[in-house]
Amino acid sequence: MKVDWAPLRSELAIWRAEGLQLPFWWRDDDAVTQTAALEQLAALSEDVAVPVHLAVIPKMATQALADGLPALFLPVVHGWCHTSHAPEGHKNAEFGVGRDHAEAVTDLQAGLARMSVLFGDRLSPMFVPPWNRMDTAFFPELGLLGYTAVSTYNPRKADMAAPMVAQINTHIDPIFWRGTRGLVDTETLVSQLVQLLQERRTGITDNHEPLGYLTHHLAHDADIWEFSRQVLHEICEGPVWLYRHKKEGTS
Repeated sequence: MKVDWAPLRSELAIWRAEGLQLPFWWRDDDAVTQTAALEQLAALSEDVAVPVHLAVIPKMATQALADGLPALFLPVVHGWCHTSHAPEGHKNAEFGVGRDHAEAVTDLQAGLARMSVLFGDRLSPMFVPPWNRMDTAFFPELGLLGYTAVSTYNPRKADMAAPMVAQINTHIDPIFWRGTRGLVDTETLVSQLVQLLQERRTGITDNHEPLGYLTHHLAHDADIWEFSRQVLHEICEGPVWLYRHKKEGTS
């Protein structure tokens, strides 16, 4: 695959010239067990030397996943069972508007408990709502239950979603979900990435928030894998520091 990385390289050159640093992280969603795709994800993570925040679906997660999880993976909580409770006519959401509050809190608690049993001290207490969608009414509950961050999509509007709960979003997704479910046009992806960097550099968006690359290993075709390999190498050539979410919510 031939990708024109010149626009990204030019933008990163400006960052270096201005003495700026880009905080960066990688999140991958929907893990439940060991698969060939997960092995490929692990190999890519090792190749580019970037840790993966692996969003695991607690109810379906297996002990085999926990036992074989590579060291570069940081498990985080991906909902409870990845089932939509959205009312008819609304977009899919497990913890969206209209969800019974008490039932939702029970599931939030169960997700953290199950993941703690599976992963112990390896667990990073970040909550990733399925479909990147969550009613803000549940944000305060996250902190009370022991979560230290929530992650959805697009640049955050504030650094804290609620007391004790940081907002650490993802910002670029290579999959064309509403179309072919293959790779988005690479020129479009590079343009989106450059725009994200320009908005951070000029203060339009918050550069304290780690820029998030979002993948879904179970849905990748060969082009998505190859683009991901290239873009991760390109970004890591820039002035970056790699974010790892830990228990206290810091890198």
